[in-house]
Amino acid sequence: MAVSSKCLLLFISLLLGHGVLQPEAAADNQPYRTSYHFQPPKNWMNGMVWPMLYKGIYHLFFQYNPKGAVWGNIVWGHSTSTDLVNWTPHEAAIYPSQPSDINGCWSGSATILPEGRPVILYTGIDPNNHQVQNLAMPKNLSDPFLREWVKSQDNPLMAPNTYNKINSSSFRDPTTGWLGRDGYWRVIIGSKINQKGLAILYKSKDFVHWEEAKKPLYSSKKSGMWECPDFYPVLIKSPLGIDTSIDGPNTKHVLKVSLDDTKHDYYKIGSYNQNKDVFIPDNGPFHKNSGLRYDYGKFYASKTFFEGNSKHRRILWGWVNESSSVEDDIKKGWSGVQAIPRSIWLDNSGKQLVQWPIKEIETLRLKEVNLPKQVLKGGSVLEVSGVTAAQADVIITFEITELSKAEVLDPSWTDPQLLCSRKGASVKGGIGPFGLLVLASKGLQEYTAVFYRIFKSHNKYVVLMCSDQSRSSLNHENDETTYGAFVDVDPVHGKLSLRSLIDHSIVESFGGEGKACITARVYPTLATDAEAHLYAFNNGTGNVGITTLSAWRGKISRRELYGTISPAPAQSRDLAARSRWRELDDAISQLDLAGTSSTARLWVEDNDLGFTDVI
Repeated sequence: MAVSSKCLLLFISLLLGHGVLQPEAAADNQPYRTSYHFQPPKNWMNGMVWPMLYKGIYHLFFQYNPKGAVWGNIVWGHSTSTDLVNWTPHEAAIYPSQPSDINGCWSGSATILPEGRPVILYTGIDPNNHQVQNLAMPKNLSDPFLREWVKSQDNPLMAPNTYNKINSSSFRDPTTGWLGRDGYWRVIIGSKINQKGLAILYKSKDFVHWEEAKKPLYSSKKSGMWECPDFYPVLIKSPLGIDTSIDGPNTKHVLKVSLDDTKHDYYKIGSYNQNKDVFIPDNGPFHKNSGLRYDYGKFYASKTFFEGNSKHRRILWGWVNESSSVEDDIKKGWSGVQAIPRSIWLDNSGKQLVQWPIKEIETLRLKEVNLPKQVLKGGSVLEVSGVTAAQADVIITFEITELSKAEVLDPSWTDPQLLCSRKGASVKGGIGPFGLLVLASKGLQEYTAVFYRIFKSHNKYVVLMCSDQSRSSLNHENDETTYGAFVDVDPVHGKLSLRSLIDHSIVESFGGEGKACITARVYPTLATDAEAHLYAFNNGTGNVGITTLSAWRGKISRRELYGTISPAPAQSRDLAARSRWRELDDAISQLDLAGTSSTARLWVEDNDLGFTDVI
């Protein structure tokens, strides 16, 4: 029987009993809260522990502190979606309840077993504060929202001991499992010995009883602790994704590690030898401050998952932490967002990965603005009017015709981030800086500059992409690091594209059609909400051509329109309160499955249930 959204909203109000349902008041000024990036209604969130697709429902499980906006009291927050854009929160999925996780439920991954049953491997902190690996399964496989989980009585399944001599304080974040030709499941777990990073390999026939392999899948000296490892195959010369267990002549493998010492995600492309269970990178070991990265800005603890429906794509999620002070985070009541989910595949060169925002994000586009083809003269700034610049999607394409004016690249300029910090947007060059000024104030007292510079090096041109936060805010207590990356594109025979997703306090930029990505967190004091402006600029001596510029206002995702209810207290003993929360959760899930797109914003309070937010 079809149920109207109005009836369901009325039902929700009745369920809340002695709670309050009233129109949202413009109480808290939240100019930095995002409109279409994933984040819980309040409190701390860090790394994504498990994205997956089950019975047509996307799931996100994430590290969450239900008690505040700083790290601690970690449980697994849980939200679901039918489109990767609009999200409905649920009760915490996993929380400390066994000796093997009594001091914390940390990151892990999901694996879909052959019969279609999802299982979770995750790191728990035991009474000795040792890091051990645990297993959890859904309580009810017929529930597409997977709202209840049960833990294995065999936990912990993998643990440090005197025999294996694994570092008990550095043994965490098991990956999605892959099935070998021998019928054994395999996972890797991040670890270290002194400063040697390790991807410890385990094997199992039944996903319950695990045995450590004789040697790690891969290791690298002087790289420190490897957090949140990820290991998956990619097709050669195809943007399609493939299942994690597939291996063949037309595939390469990717090993990604999150380096704890630098808080950056690095990856290697190479070959996987199934017979020896080793990964062989194409271009040498991991290093702390160099190599290929998913994102050259703020982006950490990332995870990918394979979407095995008709879309056949691998999707990347990454955590973007704050650049503000802890005091400011506590004041605003939240900390941490997830980057926009990205499709990820192997570039045709075979030398790097390419990323692009998933197609579904374009459903949030409203009121397209286009600028005509024109020349952007050296020293000029051009405003892009008619777009809500605080939450926008912008794509601009440049054509370079005066390459003779390019600066000569000094051979010592090998660090793109350092080069961008020395040659920011205000430093005039030959060809560049040119690009976008986003979240800019009217008088340009504040702006975040995302731009290119082109250098001449021997018999080729080198393209540098920068995200300059040095003038992003008049509040200089924020982290204002400038980020940079070299982009493998040819400005002689092709055009330079730049796409920026702008959402109040986050700017995700994609250069060279996804060959380089830079994410920044910024907190302007003047350029907020309606006072934010968008400009194209050229601070070089040479002219550049704008061949296309399209911008769209970003619609608020349904995460902010309804259903943003904090998880009920994971260990609440008030059974009546938990029952009311479950009924409310069921009602909101019906709205989600019905694809409701309510424009009403309502405020919900219920002290017994431990939430206060909008639905």
